[in-house]
Amino acid sequence: MFRKKSESGSKDAYVKILGMNGCKKCKMMTDNAADAVSRTGLDYTVAHVTDMKTVSSYGVMQTPALVIGERVVSVGKVLTTDEIIDILKKETQK
Repeated sequence: MFRKKSESGSKDAYVKILGMNGCKKCKMMTDNAADAVSRTGLDYTVAHVTDMKTVSSYGVMQTPALVIGERVVSVGKVLTTDEIIDILKKETQK
């Protein structure tokens, strides 16, 4: 479903925004994440996860939350596109 192509083959890679349906901040974060992924040229798919059982499974108590590669990297604030680009660059260098 979510794939990132790499030189050594494919590995799972996720960009998820955790938050409630209809949440303006979550929508803004999703848009910013999609813009960041597009601007970096990464082959990631951005998903807005609204199922509260799934959200809570990440240990998140505030939304929006940004998850990259199944790791929560930001909680409780809307990141700008540039902030998300910086995080994506750091995460892809690991």
